[in-house]
Amino acid sequence: MEDHQLHSRVEAAQAGDADALQDVVRAVQHDVFALALRIVGHRDDAHDATQEVLIRVVTKLASFRGESRFRTWVYRVASNALLNFRVELKMREQTFAEAGDQLDAGYEYGESIAAPVAPDDPAHAALVTEVKLFCTQGMLMCLDRPQRLAYVLGEILELDSEDGAAILEITPEAFRKRLSRARSAMAAFLQSRCGVANPQCRCRCEKLVPAAVARGFIDARRPTYQTIPIHRADRLREDIEQLRSAAEVFRSLPVYASPSDFASAIRSWIEGESGRLDMH
Repeated sequence: MEDHQLHSRVEAAQAGDADALQDVVRAVQHDVFALALRIVGHRDDAHDATQEVLIRVVTKLASFRGESRFRTWVYRVASNALLNFRVELKMREQTFAEAGDQLDAGYEYGESIAAPVAPDDPAHAALVTEVKLFCTQGMLMCLDRPQRLAYVLGEILELDSEDGAAILEITPEAFRKRLSRARSAMAAFLQSRCGVANPQCRCRCEKLVPAAVARGFIDARRPTYQTIPIHRADRLREDIEQLRSAAEVFRSLPVYASPSDFASAIRSWIEGESGRLDMH
């Protein structure tokens, strides 16, 4: 939905139009889920966070005055919620040092044991892809949440410093500094540890498959990331091995779609709670 169309539906929803409200939620639910997944890491946590954010969007909708793009306002609501969402997550937040040790241990394990699936088995390629997706998400979890939000907004979504600052409710200068620190930390880790970004590094995704399966990080029968619907995959590069920078690595990943129709569920919740729609 184009911005002008969305703005019109927002105004109708603020006036009490239930169909318009459903359209509004459906227009932004993919954006919210994709952001939530990058911030909390695991599909299930992202699903719960998306529901929480969209309920906040609905209950705060009357406060939107059109002073910014509606999606910018939604990202602000989402960012505030995600900064404080659940201390315990299914994908653990960690430091880059811890992640490096984990990669080293996984590589050593992969060198010492046979792969769970033969390299010529079609399932092997799927496992390698899942490790790549899991590992890149794990790298994001090494940034603290304020830096992670700045990195996702500025580096992956490529929002400018004005929009990023408005979303995080800080100055553009503070946003640029936060983003710069996150970029530096991520680039340093990738260049020193990741064979995708730096071919001189020994780590290879296929070598991590045995450890990832053995430790339960990935499930060969039910991949976490490859079963999430794709909202936009036009930027996904088939040959990820040719990527040479942190920005390229993360921008090459698919943009995930919301796995649930939150719009219909929230409408049912509102009508069940109040018997009628009243945004004021």
